[in-house]
Formats: sequence, C-alpha cells, structure tokens
Amino acid sequence: MLARTSDPIVAIATAPGRGAVGIVRVSGRGISALVEALCARPLKPREATYLPFRDAAGEAIDHGLALHFPAPHSFTGEDVLELQAHGGTVVLQLLLARCLEAAAEVDATTGRPRLRGLRVAEPGEFSQRAFLNGKVDLAQAEAIADLIDASTEAAARSAGRSLSGAFSREIHTLRDALIHLRMLVEATLDFPEEDIDFLQKADATGQLAALQAQLVAVRQRARQGALLREGIKVVIAGQPNAGKSSLLNALAGAELAIVSAIAGTTRDVVSQTLQIHGVPLHVADTAGLRESSDEVERIGVARAWDQIESADAVLFLHDLTRAGAPDYARADADILRTLREKLSASVPVLDVWNKQDAASAPAPADGLALSAKTGEGLEALRMRLLEVAGWQAVPEGLYLARARHVDALGRVAVHLDIAAAQLAARMPALDLLAEELRLAQNALNEITGEFGSDDLLGVIFSRFCIGK
Repeated sequence: MLARTSDPIVAIATAPGRGAVGIVRVSGRGISALVEALCARPLKPREATYLPFRDAAGEAIDHGLALHFPAPHSFTGEDVLELQAHGGTVVLQLLLARCLEAAAEVDATTGRPRLRGLRVAEPGEFSQRAFLNGKVDLAQAEAIADLIDASTEAAARSAGRSLSGAFSREIHTLRDALIHLRMLVEATLDFPEEDIDFLQKADATGQLAALQAQLVAVRQRARQGALLREGIKVVIAGQPNAGKSSLLNALAGAELAIVSAIAGTTRDVVSQTLQIHGVPLHVADTAGLRESSDEVERIGVARAWDQIESADAVLFLHDLTRAGAPDYARADADILRTLREKLSASVPVLDVWNKQDAASAPAPADGLALSAKTGEGLEALRMRLLEVAGWQAVPEGLYLARARHVDALGRVAVHLDIAAAQLAARMPALDLLAEELRLAQNALNEITGEFGSDDLLGVIFSRFCIGK
C-alpha cells in the first residue's frame, strides 16, 4: 500500500447501509478538473455549496453539499473533495462510480484525463496519507481507529485525547530529554582529548534518573489506556449447575444464556462484552466441566477448555450448597489441578462461591461468596475483576494506548536500565552507553512513527475501515 501513495483515491467514507447522509471522499493532487466535472462549477475553498451531482448525461444523481479543501489545508494534506449526499446505498455507489468515470474522461482544455489513476481507496488509506503528509503522527492516526471502535464512554474520551496529541506530547517530552542526554554522551565520546567531563558537569546520572521516573509514569498511564482499549477476557468455568449462566446473566443484566436445573444445559460458549467503570470485560460462559457420554456435551466441554486456555482471568465457580459433598469436592479439585496445568502462572484463577442465598455453610475465607440469583456480592466481584486486570482509579486526562505502545515503552525501560548501570560504573563504556540510549530513542520513535518499517505501517492502516 505504501508504494501507491501518489495515486489519487476515492471511497465512500460513511458506514454501509441506509442513513440520512452519506459521504464520498476524493483525495489527490490537482483535483480541480474533477471538481468542475462533478459539480459543473469551481468551488470556494472550505465552503459548503448545495448543488446537483450529475451523471455523464447531465442528469442529477442527487442533490447535496460539496466541499473542496485545497492542499495542504485538509485532513490528508492533499486536495480533498467531499460530496455529501443522501445516505442510500445505491446513491453512494452511483456517486462513487461517477467519480471514477469523470476522472477518466478527457479534459477538453488539456486533452488529458481529468484525474489520472484515480482508484478506490484501501482500508485506512486516507489516515495513512494524513500521517505520511505530516498532518498527524502515528499514535494520533491509530487514535482515529480507536475512537471509531471505542466500546465505552471512557475509551472514546481517552481516544479523543490521544487524537488531540496528549499521548504524543508525552512521548516527545521523553524523546527530547533522551536526545539531550545522548548529546552529552556523544560529546564525551567525540572530544576525549579536551578532557571535558560533560557527563559529570551536566549531572547525566541525575538526568537519566529523572528520565526513568518520567517513563514510569508514562508506562503506567499507557498500561491503563491499553486496558481501556483492549479490556480483558474472563472465562466462567466450573462443574455443571454451579450457576455459570446465571452469573453471566447477572453481570450483564440481561437473559443472555439459558438457565435450567438440568445439568449440561450449556453446550456452547456464550460471550458478552460488559463494562465495569469504563473497562471492557469480554466474559464467556462455558459448558460445565465433567466427563460425559453425550457427544454434543463433550464437544462443549472441549470448547470450554479452549476458551479457558486463552483467558486473561478465570472465574472458577463453585456451588456453595454442594461444597460439603465428597464427590463434588473431588471433582472441583480435579478441575483446579487441570486449570493449573493448562494455564500460565500469570493467569489468575478466582475462586467464586455461588448460591450464598441458599447455602447453610459459609464460603471459605479465601474465596468470594455471592448469589447470582439475588445479586448479593456481585459488586465485590466486579471490583475484584478490575483489581485482577490491573485497573486503578482513572487518572485525569487518561489517553488510549495500544499493546504495541506498551511494548515499546517496556523496551525503552530496559535500555535505560542498562544505560543507568553503565553510567554507574567507575569506568563506563561510553560507546555501549551511547548505543543503549540510541536504542531507547528508536523505541520511542516507533510509537509516533518517526521511525518504523513500511511493514509495520501497512499492518496498522490495513485494519482501518474503508474511507478512513
């Protein structure tokens, strides 16, 4: 996709389906001839004009608003034309086809096509051009997709802050401090004969410590932002009739899963995304874990284990009314043993005791007791899930981040730690210190796109929607 950035592009920029308004967007260099062909007149820059959009025979396809944004004062940094019409699927397809047709027509004045090479845009290509033309950095471009995909109010607000540049400014602050520190080290390397101890006089050790402290704060906020964007996957597991489906329904506040007293009612995975204080939780209810001669139930149990193995957290649900039965306790112990074998040590398994309203005995002290039927204990479970996810009280001005941002910041921390160890040595290896600082800066630059491979950019923008 990066090799075709000189082509003019066109796409329907609004979601598929019927709507009051639909937009067809064109971006490229020198689109004035196409503007006149589609609108039968030149347009005042950045001023909406109501007019008919005509086909090749001069018949009106629709009436709507046309806006022309000459470069560089546009979203993409190129000349942009937006046609805002009624949002019918057929109307927008006709306008898209007309744009392609008019671009290929020969201009009577120049004898050349009005807009040579106009093609339908690929996913994310408008945002990609905004990035390549310096209108936004890579973190801001990603925030556009995150704002569109936001599943909670908190995520939407945080994505908006990232789009406005809040996250990028923090990265630039870190980078500027790192560049200054690199300058001191490089000066010491370049002028050893002058016997100028730049590092000691400029308190390089103190500067590096301050930089590491800044990084700790940014990493914490980025982890919280990534959690807002990604959420966590929680799987409810346990024996049949422990109340797994009832718990999912109680957490969701809706009857999503069938509940009955018949063991093995749940045969397949039922998933729902919930939000707790703005954090998305992808909760999956699974089949009861037991040996069965029923082929369909065995498939359901196998799928349950598949879900469990990909979980970020597991709610191991126990039936408090059957806790004293030896067979039930043995089966629970077997399930727990298998959970420990299949799961990474970093995946928490929460013991949750259901049916507190009907039980005569209290739950074990290390477990969490609740009643999916009455709702007692649900709020404590929600808070415990947030704690497991690593969520803290929402910091003021939180921005949205992605897993790749968190990974890059983690690599920065590693390089700075090594640099600090080098600097603390009595005879520091300055060339190795300089290299660690350079690698740290490269990792920061990956976040904003000031350094990054074409492959990385292609993957990021290919996940955007068409027209963005």
